[in-house]
Amino acid sequence: MKHRASRRIRGVSRRIQERARELRRDMTPAERVLWGRLRNRQLEGLKFRRQHPLGRFIVDFCCAQHRLIVEVDGGVHRNQREYDEARTQVLQAYGYRVLRFSNEAVLGDVDAVLEVIAEVARG
Repeated sequence: MKHRASRRIRGVSRRIQERARELRRDMTPAERVLWGRLRNRQLEGLKFRRQHPLGRFIVDFCCAQHRLIVEVDGGVHRNQREYDEARTQVLQAYGYRVLRFSNEAVLGDVDAVLEVIAEVARG
């Protein structure tokens, strides 16, 4: 019997990895718009991953090189601000900068969102 190497990211459970795959298939309209502009290094050559497992969380978009996370928040986030804030603090403790944009911001002016992301990545 051949042993197959695990493709899981260190520290990420199989359940989280499977959920990330589901989220990649079922992105929101705002996530699709933003991913369409981030994928394939279109934004200043930055490599982003979508629905990326990071410890016990799945982040919407992650640029590992610049330790930058981009979250797109829909209406449900209005009712979970405390959770989102705590989650952001944990991600910051991992050494990441976290940017949050509303669905409306992404769908209304994706170029402005991209400008902020590029500016933060530049440092």
